[in-house]
Amino acid sequence: MTEIKAVGVVGSGQMGSGIAQLAAVHGLDVWLLDTDPAALSRATKSITTNIHRLISKGQLSQAAGNNALGHLRCSSNLEELRMADIVIEAIVESEDVKKTLFLELDRIAKTSAILASNTSSISITRLASATSRPCQVIGMHFMNPPPVMKLVEIVRGADTSDNTFYATKALAERFGKTVICSQDFSGFIVNRILMPMINEAFHALYTGVATKEDIDTGMKLGTNHPMGPLQLADFIGLDVCLSIMKVLQAGLGDSKYAPCPLLVQYVDAGRLGRKRGFGVYDYRAAEQVKRSARL
Repeated sequence: MTEIKAVGVVGSGQMGSGIAQLAAVHGLDVWLLDTDPAALSRATKSITTNIHRLISKGQLSQAAGNNALGHLRCSSNLEELRMADIVIEAIVESEDVKKTLFLELDRIAKTSAILASNTSSISITRLASATSRPCQVIGMHFMNPPPVMKLVEIVRGADTSDNTFYATKALAERFGKTVICSQDFSGFIVNRILMPMINEAFHALYTGVATKEDIDTGMKLGTNHPMGPLQLADFIGLDVCLSIMKVLQAGLGDSKYAPCPLLVQYVDAGRLGRKRGFGVYDYRAAEQVKRSARL
């Protein structure tokens, strides 16, 4: 089985930075890549803050925290990934963009390296087709935020080898995660079930069944969900939810996966959720209070 000592992560958003933090805390050398230097700077600051928070809470020793930060390297140059044993992409949820990246990674990464995707819905088999190593391509879907959520969903493409699967599973378990395995169908397990529920919540809001607050409260208190589906959609990003619904509709060929018109409208309007300060809910006043408190 492939022994993983060095990890490359492409994409320094919330998912990529969280995966990089996990790898560094668990003693692996990590290269975090992003074409945007400002995004890399934000990711480095976030990871450093999170590790210091773990130290202050007694969940990580000072020495272990310093060691983790010492394992992290940031770069905008994909060539830095030549020595990685596994490269995990965590970029935009677009098949075309991911395929372009995998084509580049296939050229750069050493022949033994595993290429993993954090995609939450896109076919691993199709991503693997952009490479000369389909047996070493796999889905490794972390939940958001990766350092906190206990689950990793592993997805085998049509040609993914047993060695690739077991090495990836061992890495997830090293991170302290519970692993579930899905066949390579659109949406896999989690989003095959979650996104239609979120979409149905948008339909309930769209058709005037109830207010957004009552829809979310109903699901929180009626089904013991930690947050309501509309609040969760804001947390995930409405653009991401819309993209996944389109993948489900195209991949499964059923009209029941058609995105709610209200979800489409919100995305068209730039109401993407918490990352933009405005989605189903308006977070701008709360963010302003936080910024003022920091000054």
